[in-house]
Amino acid sequence: SDSIEKAGGICVFLPNNIDAIEDYLELLDGLLITGGDFDIDPTIYGEKLISSKVTTKKNRTNFEFNITKKAIAKKTPVLGICGGEQLINVVLGGTLIQHIPDHTKSEIQHEQKNPRNQPSHYVRIKKNTKLSNIIKSDSVFVNSAHHQSVDKLGARLVANAFSDDGIIEGIETIDDGFCIGIQWHP
Repeated sequence: SDSIEKAGGICVFLPNNIDAIEDYLELLDGLLITGGDFDIDPTIYGEKLISSKVTTKKNRTNFEFNITKKAIAKKTPVLGICGGEQLINVVLGGTLIQHIPDHTKSEIQHEQKNPRNQPSHYVRIKKNTKLSNIIKSDSVFVNSAHHQSVDKLGARLVANAFSDDGIIEGIETIDDGFCIGIQWHP
């Protein structure tokens, strides 16, 4: 919220009231979906639960799924951070890696041991993407606080950032709207 206000915006926190989504979207100029200490239920993206590390929050996920879907349809700008990136992907029909260590052998600690406000690994930014136009660099040193990540990309999405182990660290829509997801916490 501090970053939004420093950039000149007014931050409004939304209760998980699914019946108020249309009213919320009438008021908002953009939607920021943050992560949290929970995961998206794999049944939402058509898979069975295969990891004991997955924990869910049904009501919050249901609300965020529906408001994100409607925001994207209305071309309301959307930024997804960490679990927000994963949510964007699932909303657009993609899937997730349920637990990275079960899927990919890596030296990178995607759930870093050092404090979350410190970076722990590099992310390579794909050229000629919306994200590269914002960051204006081909790599960035990021913090990492996730055990899940994007697997199969959803419709109209392209990966715009990768860690050195091949994990997708950023996504964006290929159309003219602003819809970007990043796995790290800027």
